[in-house]
Amino acid sequence: MQFVVFYSSDPSALPGLQAVYPRHVEYMQAFAAEGGLIGIGTFNNPAVNGSMGIFTSKERAEQFIAGDPFVLEGLAVPGEIREWNAVMFSPQDPA
Repeated sequence: MQFVVFYSSDPSALPGLQAVYPRHVEYMQAFAAEGGLIGIGTFNNPAVNGSMGIFTSKERAEQFIAGDPFVLEGLAVPGEIREWNAVMFSPQDPA
């Protein structure tokens, strides 16, 4: 079982997002090193379409949100944490 959180942001927040981005990356890398963060990233045009994170537990998702500089600065708004029943496939060998 994995847990997903979607983030939204106001397109007008782009200058603030760019300013805080280095702190967000540092936080994200440190958090990932501790475990519990499977993946995180933006969708195309993140100011409009947002981003998402995938975590190993609801608790780790909550912990990430609580310390994320984007969230603390009010630049990204997390949605609900959703339980995700992921079905994973191994890549096919090339023919």
